[in-house]
Amino acid sequence: MTASGAETTAVRVDDLAVEYPGRRLSAPHRALHGVDVVVGDDEVVGIVGESGSGKSTLARVIAGDLVAPKGADPAPVIVGGDATVLGHRLRGIRRRELTSLTFNVAYLPQDAASRLAPELTVAEVIAQPILERDRLYNRKALGLRVATMLDAVELPLAVFEKYPFELSSGQRQRVAVARSLVLGPKLWVADEPTAGIDVTVRGAISHLIARLHEEGSFAAVLISHDLSLLRRSTSRVAALHDGRIVGLGPIDDLLAHPEHPFLAGLSHANSTVSSDAG
Repeated sequence: MTASGAETTAVRVDDLAVEYPGRRLSAPHRALHGVDVVVGDDEVVGIVGESGSGKSTLARVIAGDLVAPKGADPAPVIVGGDATVLGHRLRGIRRRELTSLTFNVAYLPQDAASRLAPELTVAEVIAQPILERDRLYNRKALGLRVATMLDAVELPLAVFEKYPFELSSGQRQRVAVARSLVLGPKLWVADEPTAGIDVTVRGAISHLIARLHEEGSFAAVLISHDLSLLRRSTSRVAALHDGRIVGLGPIDDLLAHPEHPFLAGLSHANSTVSSDAG
């Protein structure tokens, strides 16, 4: 599977198999089985699938989220095939090289909105990734960057000095999106980026992706059940079921000619929603 028209790739996943290590008496859990996906260096690809299909695991691997903090749930382990992201092969990657890779990859996990530091203001939350790399970063430039990101996700400057608990869930999600993109990454891996965001402002995420794409080389992998986002922002979508890809192509092509029961169900649900909206 190749990215149409792409001479170089941001992501190449070849026959990828991924497991989560077992704990005590539990056996390892195989989350991905022989997955193949390619993302061009200026392409946005979507991932759809039911809960437990392996889509969030694929997101973690592509984002380089392969080292779990002490005491946390185990990180995914590549046990077959490989994944290459921005030129870095991930299977057996050394920690120093992994750090170099993740400098250019932004990862928005599914629970990003709930991870916002409660003791920091919105401005401090968004600025945090910059200050972690450069504590002496010009404060005027930093404030301007934060304000620009707030505008990009259609949040008013009035939230600048508020704390996450003072915001709605949708506003917290938009803050998380702004934070993940503040460094201007080459690759954005976003797991349900429009989760909790009111339908009237979900377009802000699509507009932001389009703008980043226009400004330069920008690739993204969007794990989402938001078909509107996938239609607006992706060139192709990979459908996952039980850790395997069961469809790959433009989202409307997959829905128009479903070749797997999961896609048939998704197509039916989409038709029902469209009929109700009409």
